[in-house]
Amino acid sequence: MNKIISGAVIKRILSSIVVLFLVVTFVFFLVRLAPGNPAQKFLSPDFNPKLAEQISKSFNLDKSAFEQYIAFLKNLFTGDFGSSYTYRSPVFSVVYEYLSFTILFTFLAFIVQTSISFWLAIRSVKKINGLFDRVADKFSLVIYATPSFVIGLFLILIFSVQLDLFPTSGIKSLDNSELPFFSRILDYLSHLILPLVTLSVGGIAVFYRYLRDNMNDIYNHNFVMNLRSMGYDEKTILRKHIFPNTLGPFLSIAGIELGILFGGALITEVIFGLPGMGRLTISAIFERDYPLVIGCTIAAASLMIISNLIADLIKIKIDKRLVKDLLQ
Repeated sequence: MNKIISGAVIKRILSSIVVLFLVVTFVFFLVRLAPGNPAQKFLSPDFNPKLAEQISKSFNLDKSAFEQYIAFLKNLFTGDFGSSYTYRSPVFSVVYEYLSFTILFTFLAFIVQTSISFWLAIRSVKKINGLFDRVADKFSLVIYATPSFVIGLFLILIFSVQLDLFPTSGIKSLDNSELPFFSRILDYLSHLILPLVTLSVGGIAVFYRYLRDNMNDIYNHNFVMNLRSMGYDEKTILRKHIFPNTLGPFLSIAGIELGILFGGALITEVIFGLPGMGRLTISAIFERDYPLVIGCTIAAASLMIISNLIADLIKIKIDKRLVKDLLQ
């Protein structure tokens, strides 16, 4: 069995590498088809026109897109992602500087999503079609159908502009370094509340509906009725029988949702001006910083692929019968 699992994991990793390679190739040619020349931002009408040729040559932009692609692949296989045109630093170091915040921000949102969705699902399942269940069900549909950027702008309008309760952007106040320790922590939290809500509510709606329907289906199985007839209380049934049967299917969508969260975090970071991969990616696109765009793409795609792979491995750890799903 261990050999089968190892083979399945290797197969999934190899397929993930192929997907990542195709994504990077697509983005590489896509950004070069976009109008504009990165060298132009370093020029002025007062400069000699020959300077444009020299700058393009220094950026390796004087060659055809295919020649640039071949050179890019050679560097990529040696671990060289190139240097950012804007930051004048290796792409890896620039991405690393911003990536840590995005990962932390995403995992915080994921914890919020799972905690609240489990609580809502348990509360609804206890009284199916009750008032709480009907309200939560309708509200989750509305939230699910609303784009995250609309939710973010709505929260800013209500809680920042109208009520003046939370900051509109940034991760800390200008005088944060002068505040006492606990005041600095509260300052960070006040800046993160609206972004976390914006990023989390969509996933809460997805998780809630999935968990609610799945738990309700399990509760209607005959074995649950048998457990009740044997004198087991509802808390024991929920903890020892409902949760274990719900966890496997939940991990299937959790891995996908975690990958989606990384993409959603980029949009949320732009709306709230957070120092993460979102702002870096948008800046790289507008600056025509080709190496940095590729670096951001590799980082985002890798996080999505890794999150799905980890979810699959956890599912196999729980139930080794699921190894055939990983082999497909």
